[in-house]
Amino acid sequence: MEYLEFELPIKELEDQLQKCRVIGEESEVDVTETCEQIEKKLKKTTTDIYKNLTPWQRVQLSRHPNRPYTLDYIKAICGDTFLELHGDRSFKDDKAMIGGLGKIGDQSYMFIGQQKGYNTKTRQYRNFGMANPEGYRKALRLMKSAEKFGIPVVTLLDTPGAYPGLEAEERGQGEAIARNILEMTRLKVPIITIIIGEGASGGALGIGVGDRVLMLENTWYSVISPESCSSILWRSWEHKETAAEALKLTATDMKKLKLIDAIVKEPLGGAHRDRAKTFKTVITAIEKHFGELKNLSPTDLINQRMEKYSNMGVYKG
Repeated sequence: MEYLEFELPIKELEDQLQKCRVIGEESEVDVTETCEQIEKKLKKTTTDIYKNLTPWQRVQLSRHPNRPYTLDYIKAICGDTFLELHGDRSFKDDKAMIGGLGKIGDQSYMFIGQQKGYNTKTRQYRNFGMANPEGYRKALRLMKSAEKFGIPVVTLLDTPGAYPGLEAEERGQGEAIARNILEMTRLKVPIITIIIGEGASGGALGIGVGDRVLMLENTWYSVISPESCSSILWRSWEHKETAAEALKLTATDMKKLKLIDAIVKEPLGGAHRDRAKTFKTVITAIEKHFGELKNLSPTDLINQRMEKYSNMGVYKG
């Protein structure tokens, strides 16, 4: 288990607890009471730390290397029923954007999401979760297939942004993202969007228009990352914590601003601390929100979706 800087007090107590148990196993000394005291202190420290997380600390948690990625969620949710689909039928198959058909119970869904890597080799293979235009065109192709067969769409957002390279711009990165946003507003099937990690800029929004937009508790959603914001305003990354606070990018901020519909609770310590519980919570959230949407006609679905996004950013003085 890797620990972030603000988690070091937890690591120290967990190490103490482990040593205490080893002493108990290797000697005849009764360490039960000592272990209980450490466990009690560990629980209190953990609760206190995660109850008072700053926006920047939540950004750090969203990037935790042990945090589950899109494929982890899909495999846990669908099991063997997931069938991955490839290619945009125009250029190539973008490994940073994955999608395919899967089932929760008897209900089929089209799952689409950005996939990051687990180590240096797979991060390069997945382009660090940054999709090219062909990735967004693949996503749109899958959404249109889902629409044709009346299958609801679930999108999982986890990207530091769309790929900013020259070749991506040459192949129409901006147009591909804009096309997806347009087509998603008028898709005739329910769309449930879940931010599972980083939700950065148009890279996230390219698959982020939904009837229901949910955020896991320790994720962020913003037009720009705190580091990039800091480098633009202060010509340095040193003010990233200040930028994270000002950007109002946490799930709580997004809910207050009515830019998302619900927050999905994570286990104490983050999604990586109890993956099974996190997956179960996400399944429950998908089923709940699909249950609210499944009986709406395509016309009502589109009208409600358009009204929802039209009302964003409107304030009465």
